[in-house]
Amino acid sequence: MNYSRQRESIKQYLMSTHEHPTAEVVYQHVREEYPKISLGTVYRNLTLLVELGEAKKISTGDGTDHFDGDTSAHSHYYCRCCKRVMDLDITPSIEQILAASSAGLGTVENANLIFTGICKDCIINNQKQ
Repeated sequence: MNYSRQRESIKQYLMSTHEHPTAEVVYQHVREEYPKISLGTVYRNLTLLVELGEAKKISTGDGTDHFDGDTSAHSHYYCRCCKRVMDLDITPSIEQILAASSAGLGTVENANLIFTGICKDCIINNQKQ
């Protein structure tokens, strides 16, 4: 595979943020460095990074995918009110799930656990209204 400065910029952005940006947010950020980059190029490179295991795609069920540069085993929390995706550090539980699910089935190469609800900030803001 050929080296791509644009792909590297996308990867570096994902690795530098604790947010879980959509492709459109990645596009807006990378355009600052590469003004002629297209949204399609960003989508293709994000797909490639996910296929290579260098990024994770988080599907929240609302039709918008989010991306994570942290490929370690961890879970996510999705707020259906503000649409944010946040990390949940319950790694030991994920490892136990992987071990249990692979018992007798074969290998498990990936697992995604997403909790959905309303975050505390949205609950507080809605109570103030």
